Amino acid sequence: MTRNTHESRTQMPLHSIDVARLTGRIRELGEIGRDPQGQLTRLAGSDNDKAGRDRFVGWLETAGLEVAIDPIGNIFGIWRDEGNADAAPVMLGSHIDTVINAGIYDGCYGVLAALEVIETLKGRGVVPDRPVVVAAFTNEEGVRYAPDMLGSLVYVGGLPIEAALATIGTDGSVLGEELERIGYAGDAEPGLLRPHAYVELHIEQGPVLEREGFAIGAVENLQGISWQRVTIDGVANHAGTTPMAMRNDAGLAAARIGLFLREHIALSNAPSVATVGTMRFEPDAINVIPSRATFTVDLRDPDEDRLQVLEAALADFLVRVAAEEGVEISVERLARFQPVGFDQCIVEAIEASAKAHGLKSRRMTSGAGHDAQMIARIAPTAMIFVPSRDGISHNPREHTEPADLVAGANVLLDVVERIACRGWKGN
Repeated sequence: MTRNTHESRTQMPLHSIDVARLTGRIRELGEIGRDPQGQLTRLAGSDNDKAGRDRFVGWLETAGLEVAIDPIGNIFGIWRDEGNADAAPVMLGSHIDTVINAGIYDGCYGVLAALEVIETLKGRGVVPDRPVVVAAFTNEEGVRYAPDMLGSLVYVGGLPIEAALATIGTDGSVLGEELERIGYAGDAEPGLLRPHAYVELHIEQGPVLEREGFAIGAVENLQGISWQRVTIDGVANHAGTTPMAMRNDAGLAAARIGLFLREHIALSNAPSVATVGTMRFEPDAINVIPSRATFTVDLRDPDEDRLQVLEAALADFLVRVAAEEGVEISVERLARFQPVGFDQCIVEAIEASAKAHGLKSRRMTSGAGHDAQMIARIAPTAMIFVPSRDGISHNPREHTEPADLVAGANVLLDVVERIACRGWKGN
């Protein structure tokens, strides 16, 4: 679908971030962690993650910010002075770890735009009423270590630091040992700063803003997430000599479950979504009936009651499939987060800022999980979205137009001024 004109979206506000500095840093960070084939991967605790962190910390130091790193590896760049040091800070940020074969914007844009906002305010001689902090949280993606959003979850007290550091990765590594190895097991007190407010700028990772011609998404809520790992144990047997009716086929049972989720949600006419994202068979041979199937299920819905109904429907169907296919099924819960409603005062500030800059905005739900989901447990929180071309993310084709990157950063700049410099009280 053809995008609407950028006329209203590219109108420059009275004050603007440094466009070249922001876009240049996004490109520079986007080159850290590329393999010889050009694929970008910076998994939490990896050597590539260290290289990205080192570059980010260097930028924080160049900006004259106080750098703090906590035991889970969360990085904070703190701008404060004697006049506001005792006030609760306005916190901004996201993450700089990536998925495998990633794009350059997811998470990184929010972190680097937050740093840009601080540098812009400092450069203008602004003296905020409270500190402003940029945060880069550890392992938001959850690719190497589960659950995702682990750094921010620990930060708000949702997971003991000892348990988090003992997390075993998909490659058998231990998160705490990897953070020590790369030099990012910090000594700052966990949860060292309790924010007055938290605002996260992010690419949408979906098609709505682009297709509907909006420059800014004022994110008012975020879907609940249920992650499970399902293991099905059947009986391995010869693929050619075992009649279909006499099989205990773990692979067939897995396929039935994936199809059930699709059909159940289609019939429910709800905004729920379900994804079987990984699947592995044993013995994984073309001529052997699978004796085991192991796969993950990702369920999401912005309404907690509907999410519980979907979880119950899946549980009931697993019992039915086990009986009908003669297999055993076990389930391990990997993560469970309730839907989150964001702070209406901040959402309204985002809308007002967009309007002041001549930018069309709309309220929306985030379908993806973000660190804001965790920080909302301890502080008023909201998110700003900017359009993603074709709605693509977690993919090298991930792209947001420079004009949209600038528009989002300028809205963030204005929102921070409203919250940190104008006596904003919130709810």
